[in-house]
Amino acid sequence: MEETLYEHRNSLAAPFIFFIVTVFQFLSGHIEHKKKSGAVTDEEIRLRTEIKQHYKEASLFTQPSTFAQAAKLRRMAAAKEREITKIQELHSKEIISSYDSYLKVLMISKVILYFILICWFWHAPVAAISEQLVQPFGKMLSWRAGGSLKNNVMVGIIPWLIVSTRVSKFICRKFIN
Repeated sequence: MEETLYEHRNSLAAPFIFFIVTVFQFLSGHIEHKKKSGAVTDEEIRLRTEIKQHYKEASLFTQPSTFAQAAKLRRMAAAKEREITKIQELHSKEIISSYDSYLKVLMISKVILYFILICWFWHAPVAAISEQLVQPFGKMLSWRAGGSLKNNVMVGIIPWLIVSTRVSKFICRKFIN
């Protein structure tokens, strides 16, 4: 009875750990993506529409007698573009600092969770994989989890965390980008 409970817990441990690692990877990837893309404010949208309007009006003044009016509109559009640049710089600094704090909290919680998982599964195997599937890497995957049992390699927590992290990073790159 106790052995089947132990096997049942271990059969759910590997997918559960992989799910947790994948969630952390998606969160960090999503925050990084938001940090890079930034947000457009209403003021920027308003200024961009005004710039387009100024350029459109300036293109209508093609005669030599209206050159001064067209130049004035182009200068106004250039001034608004500089204003947008200033707004974007200020806004990007605020966004980057806020996203950096989110990333720090996420990293700290990830380290704490990994430490808890390592302590919890230190000498217990996380999963059992057929020895034929992992032929040259069997000893490396079973590190700190015991050897092989009934032609199955017992996978330790540290190798499982490494594999889960690499696979979830690959999956996240495909979905986020």
